[in-house]
Amino acid sequence: MPIELKMPALSPTMEEGTLAKWLVKEGDSVAAGDLLAEIETDKATMEFEAVDEGTISKIVVPDGTDGVKVGAVIALIAGEGEAAALAAAPPVPAPAPPAQDGGEVASAPVTAPPTEQSTAPAPETPQPKANGVAPQSDGERLKVSPLARRLAQAKGIDLATLSGSGPGGRIVKADVDGAEADRHPGAGRGPAQQESLDPGLRRDDDKKPAPMPALTDIPGETANLSNMRKTIARRLAESKQTVPHFYLTVDCNLDALLQLRGELNKGLEGRGIKLSVNDLLVKALAAALIEIPAANVQYNGDTLTTFSRADISMAVAIPGGLITPVIVDAGEKSLSRIAIQSKDLAARARDGKLQPHEYRGGTASISNLGMYGIKQFDAVINPPQAMIMAVGAGEKRPYVVNDALAIATVMSATGSFDHRAIDGATGAELMAAFKRLVENPLGMLA
Repeated sequence: MPIELKMPALSPTMEEGTLAKWLVKEGDSVAAGDLLAEIETDKATMEFEAVDEGTISKIVVPDGTDGVKVGAVIALIAGEGEAAALAAAPPVPAPAPPAQDGGEVASAPVTAPPTEQSTAPAPETPQPKANGVAPQSDGERLKVSPLARRLAQAKGIDLATLSGSGPGGRIVKADVDGAEADRHPGAGRGPAQQESLDPGLRRDDDKKPAPMPALTDIPGETANLSNMRKTIARRLAESKQTVPHFYLTVDCNLDALLQLRGELNKGLEGRGIKLSVNDLLVKALAAALIEIPAANVQYNGDTLTTFSRADISMAVAIPGGLITPVIVDAGEKSLSRIAIQSKDLAARARDGKLQPHEYRGGTASISNLGMYGIKQFDAVINPPQAMIMAVGAGEKRPYVVNDALAIATVMSATGSFDHRAIDGATGAELMAAFKRLVENPLGMLA
């Protein structure tokens, strides 16, 4: 019997993923430990290893398939002595294409594309016409891009009347635009058409939000969201909708911290370690959370967890999204250790090589946009955490030093707090402790 290779769960919360790339092909011999594929989760792209030996007899799920459920069969491995003939495989659930009216559609099981040995698929039953856009009636599946389908729906163009100019006869945006030009030569979008595309003019009894209208006259490219971007969108939308944020801002004089950083870096040159300003800010936030434990908490609905250790999640921008690797027990770590770990975690985050335990957890977060010249911003809390520190750029400003006006390097820091878990006075105490540690950085080393 062939061995079924199934979609693995690469993290405790993973339910589905994208099979980004196969590293083997049908007919290849594999042994335990060989790399088989690259799988994209909501946080990283990870390599999948073989646990059995044999021959890849069939690849069921091709490269680039989104929404592959954990446990779904993705390939078959023929054991020793077994024929490497292609075998039938169970269907792999995959997301259905977007509904023509912008709403949700039921997901239907689909199978991998037929191989040369496969028989031709049975003709699909023609679907009824919807919103003025009807599929072909000759039993063949209509090949049309999602953008072209939306444009045809908005313009009231019957897709079955168009000839596709895309790959394999696929109907693309240019075909719909051409049909529109034939119907209304030289005409632009009039007021009536503009109103028909306006989602704010839907009937009051229509409870489902309308999709944003397509801008047909602006060049651009539409791409599917990655699993990471979908997760970011979902989690941050939930955070702003369900977490009552409040914000507190302090201005911090960085001159003493910058002087200490310079002195420490001179002493660390022989070890090849260089402290960044962010490393010291991570340490300051962790020390402040230990000093104000009522702000180092997590809201759980009916309970509140107060942590005795400060694990700081660092926001790291990576291609296609954002990830937050965690400096565990940052309050007790030396600055040199924080510098080594933060550099390593950030580099592996950008390469998509983090392990799940390295970006899960954290008792609070820090997000630093100072390197982009951002003076001040409000960050969105990353649930189930109850606070995040947003750090702006250090810049020369007029500042009162020893009761006299002077020029100092000043940084604005804004804390975002979950008001369900942290009261305003507690948040203010944390911000005051953070400011004191930044302006008197030797306190972090004591």
